[in-house]
Amino acid sequence: MIIILMGVAGSGKTTIGQALATALGWPFYDGDDFHPPANIDKMTRGIPLTDADRDPWLRAIHAHMTALTQRQQPAVVACSALKQMYREP
Repeated sequence: MIIILMGVAGSGKTTIGQALATALGWPFYDGDDFHPPANIDKMTRGIPLTDADRDPWLRAIHAHMTALTQRQQPAVVACSALKQMYREP
């Protein structure tokens, strides 16, 4: 099972996700850690990400969750995939 926490920046996804993962004894993964370097650079400079920028990030998260599922490994994942199109397979 994978529990996914979604919400806007600053809503507590990471804090709650880490606490939940600790309580369950599961690993925690923060979606922010899956951003490619180009996205991190843009965000550092205060430039908003476009849908095209987010695509490789979302694909990386999806690939990671697919691998976890194939191994039947539970996890808690925090991700700010706010638009419905970001949540589509």
